[in-house]
Amino acid sequence: MTETLPDGVQRREFDGADRLATRGEPVYGEPTDGEWRAWNPDRSKLGAMLELGMDTGLEGGDDETVLYLGAASGTTVSHVADFAGPTYAVEFAARPVRDLLEAAESRPRLFPLLKDARKPETYAHVVESDVDAIVQDVATRGQARVALENRQFLAEDGRLLLAVKARSEDVTKDPGEVFGEVREELEAGYEILESQRLEEYHADHLGIVARPR
Repeated sequence: MTETLPDGVQRREFDGADRLATRGEPVYGEPTDGEWRAWNPDRSKLGAMLELGMDTGLEGGDDETVLYLGAASGTTVSHVADFAGPTYAVEFAARPVRDLLEAAESRPRLFPLLKDARKPETYAHVVESDVDAIVQDVATRGQARVALENRQFLAEDGRLLLAVKARSEDVTKDPGEVFGEVREELEAGYEILESQRLEEYHADHLGIVARPR
């Protein structure tokens, strides 16, 4: 398997283990090696997707724009902002946004937004159109609907990188059934390029790479 990593993401050794890393200020107590900090896939769905060899389409570089939905306290989106260009971080809860703002202090390309990813009209005036990637990690019912409603921001050749949390959709259903339903709904606006269970790092999660139809 040929590993496809964005520019600005490397494999480096931390405490004797080979791990993904980006260059930036530490955010969540992760191991560091000079300017580099380890990217923990156990705490990051996107990190897990990269570790599992999924082709995210992320290239890295100052010109790559990203809309991150469900940024929480900044664990993953801070890594994204380390290697990408303008990175818009949408988070609904005020408490984690305070941590997100702290992570953004050393990252001029990271723009925290205290907004609800289910209501893209509330940040449409801020987020530029034709972003290169939407990264979505939103623990809510209707995760496919969130992706469809935010499709308006994605470039024609852009990528949706979606982490589906089965238990947020329906805790009573088998995760495989939930994933099938989410995929089916998502196909109303996206072509699914790749999907893979993230069980090695995150129970009852599915990683999806898709592009807009």
